[in-house]
Amino acid sequence: MIAQKPIRVLVAGLGNMGRSHALAYHNNPGFEIVGLVNRSIVPLPEELRSYTIHPSFDEALAELKPDLVSINTYSDSHADYAVAAMDAGADVFVEKPLATTVADAERVVAAARKHGRKLVIGYILRHHPSWVRLIEEARKLGGPYVFRMNLNQQSSGATWETHKSLMKTTSPIVDCGVHYLDVMLQITDAKPVQVRGMGVRLSGEIDADMYNYGHLQVLFDDKSVGWYEAGWGPMMSETAFFVKDVISPNGCVSIVMDQNAKSDDIDSHTKTSTIRLHSARTAADGRFAEPDELLNMAGEPGHQELCDLEQAFVLKAIRENLDLARHMLDAVRSLSVCLAADESVRTGRPVDL
Repeated sequence: MIAQKPIRVLVAGLGNMGRSHALAYHNNPGFEIVGLVNRSIVPLPEELRSYTIHPSFDEALAELKPDLVSINTYSDSHADYAVAAMDAGADVFVEKPLATTVADAERVVAAARKHGRKLVIGYILRHHPSWVRLIEEARKLGGPYVFRMNLNQQSSGATWETHKSLMKTTSPIVDCGVHYLDVMLQITDAKPVQVRGMGVRLSGEIDADMYNYGHLQVLFDDKSVGWYEAGWGPMMSETAFFVKDVISPNGCVSIVMDQNAKSDDIDSHTKTSTIRLHSARTAADGRFAEPDELLNMAGEPGHQELCDLEQAFVLKAIRENLDLARHMLDAVRSLSVCLAADESVRTGRPVDL
């Protein structure tokens, strides 16, 4: 059997996620990094220091002619970079959110279809064994559902600086919310029909028209409802910072966090510790028929291992020509809900989808 040539990848953006994805490519023999792109020289892990950092994305794309472009830059550049890469004949991995407008997200998907390129969006929870199990157990319960989800981060130092940079273009409920709307959409097959949002600017260190605390409510056409809350900054509370509950008429499934977890620890954002299954079924005496079941998720992947799994999926999608139509549709749908919530925050009115 003839060995397949590694996929030549250009990595754009060297923040937390960009560095992690670059390490995943470096350590996977199916990939060959041909260059890194960042506007400035930044500290890198030892494994990545031998690669050249190019300041210009367009020049690096034209010069290096990669097979795959990995886009991990700020959200407002995602759509233009993705379309340029596909126009140049490359497949694309792009971190979430896919774009900052629904029109731009649809433009990226249209480019993927036009050129027959693979487009994978960085919904990292889709590659997490414990989250896959959570979705599976929730679907078994059957709807309608109540989704209760949040991820608040009491950030300081470098993490707060990163959050402030992100908020120059994207609010927390859009940046993080797309993950959890994606989870909701995977559990219910119903369509979201209305979104309500509210937000508060809790810091003078961000733009006057930005907010670092946001809360959205989404209504589905099967009467399911969901809320998602996200707040960033040194003022945020660590009380109940990680709520992941799915409730149905037949019971509920929940993630139970380690009580010692810290909200700005990136591993705590994906690790589940324990999944609690509760059945609403009662016996003849009216008491619960069975105790709650606790699923221990020991040995689950950490953040870097999760990035490794995600990029292994990218490799599989390219080499095995996977159909990514549903993947792209879900990315646009989850983004549209979060952007509608952002619109609702700014107008004070519900948004019908």
